[in-house]
Amino acid sequence: MDLSFLQELEAIIDSRAREAGSDSYTATLLSAGPQRIAQKVGEEGVELAIAAVAGERDEIINEAADLVYHLLVLLRSHELTLDDLVTTLQARHTG
Repeated sequence: MDLSFLQELEAIIDSRAREAGSDSYTATLLSAGPQRIAQKVGEEGVELAIAAVAGERDEIINEAADLVYHLLVLLRSHELTLDDLVTTLQARHTG
């Protein structure tokens, strides 16, 4: 399994954040601010939970992908990275 696409996606999100006047969904979401981004993370989390209860594999994967994307946007909005997240998870594991 190659997880490097998550780093690539993080770089795309960062690039969109730096593009002045971009009308991409990512740039629009970032310009809406942390409250809107947090709202999207919450919505996607609930949608994933509902999909998990329903047991539809395709829907679970789609909602999980939406959640991960919005989580990366949320991290970027607070100048945090996937590396920060992984470091915290590793520290908890070895903790």
